[in-house]
Amino acid sequence: MFYGMMLLISSQKAGPLMKPVRRKRSSLTHLSNPTHTTDRSWLAPAGRLYRQISGRLLDTIVKPNTFGDLPHLSAPSQGDLAHEGSSDQRLATVSRPVCYVMLQAAGPDALLVEGEARRHQLPRPLEQMDSYLLNERAALISLLPGHDRDSSRQHPDDPPPRLVRLIQALQQNPTLDIDIVPVTVLWGRAPDREVPWWRLLLADAFAPPTILRQSLNIALHRQDTFIQFHPTMSLRDMLAEQDTTPEQAVRPIYQSLIDYLQGQREVVLGPDLSDRRNLVTDLLDGPEMQQAIQQASASQNIPPEQARQRARQYLEEIVTNYTHTAILFFESSLARLWNQLYDGLEVFNFNEVRSLADTHEIVYVPCHRSHMDYLLLSFIIYTRGMTPPYVAAGNNLDIPGVGPLLRRAGAFFIRRSFRDNPLYGAALREYVHSILDRNHPIEYFVEGGRSRSGRLLPPKTGMLAMTMLSQLRPGTGKPVVFIPTYIGYERLMEGVTYVGEMQGKPKEAESLIGLLKSMRKIERIFGKVYINFGEPIYMEAIKHAYALQELPDQTDVLPPTAKQAVATLADQIMRNINRAAVINPVSLLALVLLSTPKHALDEGLCVHQLDLCRELAISAAYDSRTEVTTMAGHEIIAYGLKLKLIERVHHVMGDMIQIASHQAVLLTYFRNNVLHLFVIDSLISALIRRNGRIGQRDVKGIIAGLYPFLQAELFLKWEPEQLDEVIDTHLAALAKQGVIRMDDEMLCAPLPNSEAFGQLTVLATAVEQSLERYLMVIYLLTQQGSSQITASQLEDLCVMLGQRLSVLYEFQAPEFFERPLFRSFIETLLKQGLVWRHPEHERLQFDQRLTDLAANAPLILDVETRHTIEHLTSVGDAEMRQAMLALERKKTSRLKRKSS
Repeated sequence: MFYGMMLLISSQKAGPLMKPVRRKRSSLTHLSNPTHTTDRSWLAPAGRLYRQISGRLLDTIVKPNTFGDLPHLSAPSQGDLAHEGSSDQRLATVSRPVCYVMLQAAGPDALLVEGEARRHQLPRPLEQMDSYLLNERAALISLLPGHDRDSSRQHPDDPPPRLVRLIQALQQNPTLDIDIVPVTVLWGRAPDREVPWWRLLLADAFAPPTILRQSLNIALHRQDTFIQFHPTMSLRDMLAEQDTTPEQAVRPIYQSLIDYLQGQREVVLGPDLSDRRNLVTDLLDGPEMQQAIQQASASQNIPPEQARQRARQYLEEIVTNYTHTAILFFESSLARLWNQLYDGLEVFNFNEVRSLADTHEIVYVPCHRSHMDYLLLSFIIYTRGMTPPYVAAGNNLDIPGVGPLLRRAGAFFIRRSFRDNPLYGAALREYVHSILDRNHPIEYFVEGGRSRSGRLLPPKTGMLAMTMLSQLRPGTGKPVVFIPTYIGYERLMEGVTYVGEMQGKPKEAESLIGLLKSMRKIERIFGKVYINFGEPIYMEAIKHAYALQELPDQTDVLPPTAKQAVATLADQIMRNINRAAVINPVSLLALVLLSTPKHALDEGLCVHQLDLCRELAISAAYDSRTEVTTMAGHEIIAYGLKLKLIERVHHVMGDMIQIASHQAVLLTYFRNNVLHLFVIDSLISALIRRNGRIGQRDVKGIIAGLYPFLQAELFLKWEPEQLDEVIDTHLAALAKQGVIRMDDEMLCAPLPNSEAFGQLTVLATAVEQSLERYLMVIYLLTQQGSSQITASQLEDLCVMLGQRLSVLYEFQAPEFFERPLFRSFIETLLKQGLVWRHPEHERLQFDQRLTDLAANAPLILDVETRHTIEHLTSVGDAEMRQAMLALERKKTSRLKRKSS
């Protein structure tokens, strides 16, 4: 504390707004010389000495963290360089004067910015602006007056005199421009209204800093201080945007800078927090909840007070109890955990998210691969200088010892299903609206649950519908932008559990004991984690495309057009997640080795195949946001050996690489993360390999017929009319790599004994399991006959038969018994009109077109595979009845477990 007070005293003397000789207030219309200031040259040596002493003391005590990128300053012309004569490499790139702008330029804040500018070789904010005919004692503007305010500002609402003078200088010199660099300095990052009261003294919020607060900041936030240089602004451009005289433009520019910096502070700190108890009460007293309580009272025949008490219980069950103390605990704990668990966290395209935060309400919609997802994403967002989101979590995680801690870190817990409880739905809907209306970022998983196979699951639109409903209310806050986010791992902590659940074992309930058991894995190495922020999706664009209008007050049901918009939005989110996929070394290894009969390859051939896949991903890139590992084939193999995912088998004729024992099933997960990126290459390869020689038109026709099903399963980004161009791109890439030959309109396979033919075979195998599943559904449906089976029964039978089929493979491939994959294919058959429901008994009907769809199977799948699938799907009446009874018993048992 003593050092903090001493530093504060010295910095107040040395600050850029050191109290000058009082002078009369001047205005734009009466100031004859805008660059004239009172001569204080006799103060300069003393000021420099104070700054040196206090700056060195501050460097010793405070260790600030710098967020974001450094400001981009204007490049000079040769004349500028000659005029400036700067020998500093970075400073020599500045062609016009630079002035920093802060909300509150207190002495310690100014010294911190001065120190960071010096370290990063930026123009110094506390040096005189004595070039370009300017004569300012410092290149720093404090927008809001504090205890160190410039005495020439006689009224607190007056614009800073330095800003006035700089605008006047632009008026007098038409060739002059000035770079404005907004800067945010934060001492701690606790939001406002945090209890207990004394924490307000210890963390930066939205109030002017007092001398006591600054003293405590220096003493207690030495390691928790943050600086962010925001993008550079042109003062002349700001002046031109006002479309008025310079005299009249001063105040709008002044206010716009204040609004910008306050918005940036909110991006980092989050909006002001309300007390949880008061928030619950406010929600209960709102007209929407009052209407829901009255309806519940009438429909359930209970007193209104009892319905209100239930509503309060639901809100208490849902609402987060966010505290900055918990965030700090998680930050320090998770930083140590990630360092111990992972080799690193690689983040892509985060700066675009930062640029949207001050103008939009951000909704993060990541894929859901692991329980680590929400911890990782919140950690990355917070440590990069933005407010961590409130996270929608299943109430299965609200377990003793864990739930309360997650709730304090921003989680709010929701039930998996509440369709039959409209009062609970109203409580959740109003809470989600309150989050969005207060402009606090929010995160939820559109898939609903964690993917067990590595593919994206079909989206569940409940939370999206609530977000849409909130945005269609009158008087909403900022416009919403969705940030699809890809999260990729190289090893999963839940991997073994996933495999067990896919094989039919009951899902393990989350518990503290289970969490403690998982802690035994902390000593293992799980490789890297990759987080890629996808292309944003703007709610305003969706509303405009569907011509959606504001809904009347107290409306809780979306109109049909809005429901269609939500479905489109959900599909676009999933596509954008897949567009941001990261091809990491493990996913490439899995793609290659799982496509071989024995999950092994000669090491040299394995290196070549890895390099081939990597080159195809680059030359026929799926999307500009897709990231590809920079490792070459031999480096990928070394990395896989390090993670113990593969083994090297020594042999006198050459070493071989094979998947390590018990890792094959787990590796399917990582292959499926990137399968969509190679599906066109694989389809082309399968057709050419199987037929030896085939026409381009035939290839395009077959792929076009299969594309709707693959698009629904893999959330492929292309529309059907784009396919011809996409296929041409991939054909050119394959031909360039020597995997296929193009002879006019014919496509030819390499010689059977060549290495290129082996590469073609490996590429072809990746898509075959998807096609085998499609064929299984078609064979099963046609074998049962039209109007004989419902969609639900067909789905159940496919899962059971898929489990049997997987036994015929050398390992049990999870995609053969993942229910969402079969459901997706059946729903696509219905959408394509190849199958339809009988209007009375809901059984599936079809005609010859469904049989015709399977006619292309011989062009891709071999005879043995087709016969095996046909044999397994020949289910007799007795077997059918037995299977249905077994399924009913299983469902009954599952319902009993849930109710207990």
